[in-house]
Amino acid sequence: MKRTVAALAGDGIGPEVMREAIKVLRAVEKAHGLRLDIQEALVGWDAIDKEGKALPDRTLALCKESDAILFGAVGLQYRDSEVPKEKRPERAASLRLRRQFGLYANLRPIKLPAELAYGSPLRPERLGDGIDLLVVRQATGGLYNTARKKTEAVLEVRGEGAPMQQVLRAVDTLSLTASEIERVAQMAFLAATLRRRKVTSVDKANILETSILWRQVVTEASRRFPDVTLEHMLVDTAAMQLVLRPDQFDVVVCEGMFGDILADEAAALVGSLGLLPSASLGARHQGQVFGLYEPAGGTAPDIAGKNVANPIAQILAAALMLRYSFGWQPAAQAIEDAVRKVLAAGYRTPDLRGPSTAGFRMVSTSEMGSAIAEAL
Repeated sequence: MKRTVAALAGDGIGPEVMREAIKVLRAVEKAHGLRLDIQEALVGWDAIDKEGKALPDRTLALCKESDAILFGAVGLQYRDSEVPKEKRPERAASLRLRRQFGLYANLRPIKLPAELAYGSPLRPERLGDGIDLLVVRQATGGLYNTARKKTEAVLEVRGEGAPMQQVLRAVDTLSLTASEIERVAQMAFLAATLRRRKVTSVDKANILETSILWRQVVTEASRRFPDVTLEHMLVDTAAMQLVLRPDQFDVVVCEGMFGDILADEAAALVGSLGLLPSASLGARHQGQVFGLYEPAGGTAPDIAGKNVANPIAQILAAALMLRYSFGWQPAAQAIEDAVRKVLAAGYRTPDLRGPSTAGFRMVSTSEMGSAIAEAL
């Protein structure tokens, strides 16, 4: 069966790493007898420059016609002053796509291959059997997505120049419904069935009413997955345990803000964002999950165009797409095995430079992509 992919490279290093991901997808397509129709389209500042907005109508139409979106990165901070905040790519493209397709769960796999243990800030004894966990967090609902955001008691304050506003009170409301919790919990349990069958649900149930509801709903959802072990952990304890014994975690599920913080903490343990993919998933439709797949890092404009960016995160994002949206588990695993094989052979992009380059083969973005494609 043929699957259609909307490939939106975006800004900065996006086009460079997307090129390598497509190269690897073509290799796995040939090796596994798959059929992929990959259509590229504009997004981000390139789209603003050429078509006047960050998410052109034709790009959105392509996404609606596709089975999944493979996304690069958008946003160039040095150009932010050129357009109003709501028209910047981060909001007008990335956030809009998530809302348009109801992508309610964000998945962040955090994995540190043994070959790259030198890049972790943790001592070897803290790494245990290694880091291999998946953070599943809310992408809709929760503190980041409530409509009740406001400021109150705004006073005019006269300064030496123009009048300033002083905000005396700001409000963000954390609101959760049982249905919002249930669907992200189910996503976590389903992901656990593809891994080591353990879910750690993170909350603050000793303080927050929303966390009490969270714990109740997650516990109830777990009954439909009797072969998956569930444990509950307070968020401050989870933050501590991530650095004390990260190998205890398999799938971690939590509200959006908690997940945002914990995923970034876990990512720091790996040593490079260039290794970490991300998936934003929505509801099942005709037996498959629609998703947006991207690297966890940003546009890195300081190295854009230099052929030195690490394409592994984008390539692993493509593997996630094959696994979650298309159900092609063997092909996804083949890409991940190829990445591991190339790293074991000593291939390194500059972000993976160790304390010594002895025994390593320092390569460019395109060379790393080619090596992974050849390993397939």
